[in-house]
Amino acid sequence: MASSSADDDLVASKTEGFKVGEKKTVEEYAKLDQNDESLNRWKASLGISDSAPLAVDPSDQRRCVIQSLALEVQGRPDIVVDLNTPGSVEKLKSKPFTIKEGAQFRMKAIFRVQHDVLSGLKYLQVVKRKGIRVGKDEEMIGSFPPNTKDKPTYEKKFAQEEAPSGMMARGHYDAVSKFVDDDDHTHLKFEWSFDITKEWK
Repeated sequence: MASSSADDDLVASKTEGFKVGEKKTVEEYAKLDQNDESLNRWKASLGISDSAPLAVDPSDQRRCVIQSLALEVQGRPDIVVDLNTPGSVEKLKSKPFTIKEGAQFRMKAIFRVQHDVLSGLKYLQVVKRKGIRVGKDEEMIGSFPPNTKDKPTYEKKFAQEEAPSGMMARGHYDAVSKFVDDDDHTHLKFEWSFDITKEWK
């Protein structure tokens, strides 16, 4: 279980004075001021279209489904974790990723939005070593309408990072990450770990 301090660390930053706008369905957005060209361009940029919606299980009330996570490292095959596989989230912490010191890497997520527009999806991450926080990241992913048959999933590649180097940097790191939206609803929270090594294993 993540500690309460980790929970405190995983709080998204807030913009003073910002208020989440009134919620609308995809149909309401599509019909909104249809003769307004600038608004139509905005809706197109958000992906709201007349394309047929993706069939979803009505009993699955999740609005955002993170389908897979991957570690991309320059010059090496991607390490992909299929989150549709039972027990895959629980295995993330017990099976650490290995990253060679100084290597360039980044995380990638494939996800699906269903039922309604998803507003202000963010990725938060806290990294600790021996219980001491050594890093915290927050990255805005964006707002998305439900996926369609033409676009069944979304892909997000996060900012590229460089693994630390040197004897003091090598070792085991623990991380807690979560995907959260403007309504502070957590769509996925998971613990994972990685090892910084001198050479690839």
